[in-house]
Amino acid sequence: MDWDNLRYFLELARTGTLAAAARRSGVEHTTVARRIQALEKQMGAPLFARDAAGHRLTEAGRQLLPSVEAMEAAVLGVERASPANAAAGGPSGLVRVGVTEGFGTLILAPHLAHLARQHPHLSIDLLAVPRMLHLSRREADIVISLERPKRGSVLVTKLADYTLHLYGQREYLARRPLVARREDLRHHDFVSYVDDLLFSKELQFIDQLWPPERFALRSTSVTAQYEAVRAGAGLAVLPAFLADRDPTLARVLPAEARFVRTFWMSMPAEAKHLARTQAVWAFLKDVGQREAARLRPSG
Repeated sequence: MDWDNLRYFLELARTGTLAAAARRSGVEHTTVARRIQALEKQMGAPLFARDAAGHRLTEAGRQLLPSVEAMEAAVLGVERASPANAAAGGPSGLVRVGVTEGFGTLILAPHLAHLARQHPHLSIDLLAVPRMLHLSRREADIVISLERPKRGSVLVTKLADYTLHLYGQREYLARRPLVARREDLRHHDFVSYVDDLLFSKELQFIDQLWPPERFALRSTSVTAQYEAVRAGAGLAVLPAFLADRDPTLARVLPAEARFVRTFWMSMPAEAKHLARTQAVWAFLKDVGQREAARLRPSG
């Protein structure tokens, strides 16, 4: 079996599009397509299904992927052991990290940029999106989620706890009725998530405080909610690591409107032998510890 065909299979499985796989491989997208077709002919089954988002693995593709990753690890091990490459050292290859939008953008992005500078042969895709990413579908190599995975052959660890509070813009709060207790929230507008597009039950907050009659604005994006609160649209439950840095915002009912949630980190069990995945996993665990005070401020 041609290793080049398998190598292009890996790139397409990880990136999801012919263009991205070609860019990562330094070839034309037609080359990737031709290699995939040749591999599918050898395997006697389609390995990818194409949809609006690009290419996703079929069941045959998902079954093949762990074996090809193991082959890749062996090839990389041989390359690292060669005298020509011994001096370079360090992890190499692509690691895709799936994470919630706010945490990925504000906390992880600067740290991962530093990691990439430390390891010039390592590439990282940071998938900071407002939805759940699935290891079983190979959408990411490492996933940081708000719910602990309950099934599947995955390694799971608690990354960090973080706190959220109810916030309002200071000018908005000054012109609206004072909020001294929960009942006072009936006089206020709210900003929140879109219920039927909520990707985790851990993000249901408002009804625990005061079920509003209407929302001034709802969004799937926590960043959009933050910007709406900054513009004076109403009150919203926001992560402290996002809102506390903004002097235009103030906590509302700080003792009562306080929530603690947990970030869980997981990866497929078969990926634990890959040096690049191990390196990013260990680095992220260290980031969780170093950012503990920012994620759960004492004030």
